[in-house]
Amino acid sequence: MYNLKVVIIGAGIGGLTTGIAMQQAGYQVEIYDRATELRPAGAGISLWSNGVKVLNRLGLGEKLAAIGGEMNAMEYRSHTDERLSYVDLKPLFERVGQRPYPVSRTDLQTMLLEAFGPEKVHLGMCCVAAEQDQHSATAIFENGDRKTADLVVGADGIHSAVRAHVLNHRVERRYANYVNWNGLVKADPALCRNDLWVIYVGDNKRASMMPVGGDRFYYFFGAPMEAGTQVAPSHRQGELEKIFQGWPEPVQQLIQTLDPEDTNRLEIGDLDPLERLVRGRIALLGDSAHATTPTLGQGGCQAIEDAEVLTRYLVTTNLSVEDALKRYEAIRKERTSKLVLKARKRTSTIYGYHPEVTQQWYEDLKQESPEAVINALAKVILAGPMG
Repeated sequence: MYNLKVVIIGAGIGGLTTGIAMQQAGYQVEIYDRATELRPAGAGISLWSNGVKVLNRLGLGEKLAAIGGEMNAMEYRSHTDERLSYVDLKPLFERVGQRPYPVSRTDLQTMLLEAFGPEKVHLGMCCVAAEQDQHSATAIFENGDRKTADLVVGADGIHSAVRAHVLNHRVERRYANYVNWNGLVKADPALCRNDLWVIYVGDNKRASMMPVGGDRFYYFFGAPMEAGTQVAPSHRQGELEKIFQGWPEPVQQLIQTLDPEDTNRLEIGDLDPLERLVRGRIALLGDSAHATTPTLGQGGCQAIEDAEVLTRYLVTTNLSVEDALKRYEAIRKERTSKLVLKARKRTSTIYGYHPEVTQQWYEDLKQESPEAVINALAKVILAGPMG
């Protein structure tokens, strides 16, 4: 289809990537976001090769490589500093045709915003509802404004307002029973090799570092916790010292190195797979469609894949907007639902929902061959829209 006008709600990874793809298709695109200042949720993100390939196609590969970390291997270690597994990732790159890039979320969002055009992103616009008729779709904002287009894309996150229109009911986030702390620190060989992703696991918890651009490590910690806990930023270093007391020296150094005021503390949740992703001329995308726990590292990648598939069907099919959106849903619903449930199962294993299963996983890590890990990663990557 040609000369479409598109309104996108949400200026995160999915919304901006969709905006870039649709602009390149020749569509008139505007993005609206409730925030008065764009600040990513979280400090870093692992963009696996399936997401990178889409950004390559959009002409962003060189810029992405410049902000990404060089991650050539991954290693699991126990909370007593026993090496459980080590996987050279270069065979994966050769299998799938592209290396992954761990990146700072701020760097990624800045890159996407510049590629789309910041002047076409309207901030302080809180979408509260959507409606449509046979010929158009309209986003309705808290201030009374209404923006009408040929289609509306809801990329407004896990608490999406657009989703309520698509489903005709509200969906609540499901708490995953653990808290994630994350941030960025200067790379230091005393913490981790600068081309290695290291994950320490034990006692139903984990601590991790991976390289990102700018000679930094993205770090995250995870530990089971009841919902509703709150800890002021100034006390988060002390909280981590207590929770990870006795863990290996690099973990202790990381805790002492991090800036508690710049450490994010998030209660992690996801969504049950939705019964539908589209309704007429309105489509859901990214976390509004399939919010997942970050235990597979595929959340951002799936939003990027959504952008590619949705734009592709709008460009290559000419029956109607509604028909193109249905084709998008048919492809994306199955893939994203499977990954949400797979990530949920992995979350259960990592964070001790069933302690005997978690303990067995620690033992299995010692036995799992690097080839098995490469095969599992490649299967997810190659099932993406770019192969």
